[in-house]
Amino acid sequence: MVPLVVIRPEPGCTATVSAARTVGLEPHGFPLFAVTPRSWQAPPPDNHDALLLGSANALRHAGPGLAAVRHLPAYAVGEATAEAARELGLTVIAQGQGGLQDVLGRLDPAHRRLLRLSGAERIALNLPTGVTMTERIVYASQAQPMPADLTALLAEPAIVALHSAEAAHHFSAECVRNGLRRARLRLCALGPRIAAAGGEGWGEVAVAADTSDRALLALARQMCQDPWGKTNS
Repeated sequence: MVPLVVIRPEPGCTATVSAARTVGLEPHGFPLFAVTPRSWQAPPPDNHDALLLGSANALRHAGPGLAAVRHLPAYAVGEATAEAARELGLTVIAQGQGGLQDVLGRLDPAHRRLLRLSGAERIALNLPTGVTMTERIVYASQAQPMPADLTALLAEPAIVALHSAEAAHHFSAECVRNGLRRARLRLCALGPRIAAAGGEGWGEVAVAADTSDRALLALARQMCQDPWGKTNS
């Protein structure tokens, strides 16, 4: 079976690898990012109507400041982030299927003042008319060099799971740095923007049906069963 390589940071990497095994894939986890918390100060509790969450990491690394805004309803980028929010006792109003910009199209009319908890690397958003947004950076992802074991694995055909545009950019750069042939490698991405961030020249680039790990692994399984790389692109 063609191996599936997972490069997202922990603890997500281990979770994806474990889920991949349960659906019969041959996963290999190589986290290419180390996530660390950033110091931040929560705004006054009445200054905002809702939270905007683009990653479960924003919740894992928000620290004690999260307590001051936990009462706010939350909008989550996808299923994993929504689940992490609920586990912490937050009320999730809506979750997206195609990124945070998609989430902004689902806002309750009463939620006009948003507080975005994010990482240092984040996408710019186009806010709807009448909506304001305050940003707080609560974590940073430090890119890591590709280890020798991963370089050796990628010398042969493999499928690589991409969970963020930042990961796609970094993986692409590391392939260039290590002289790896892109045509041997196939990418399965959590969304179109992530797929585009990887650039060109790959054996295949396919996009999951939605922004859940379940959909990404279903796509990876389909790709494994289609060795000629005709899944979708």
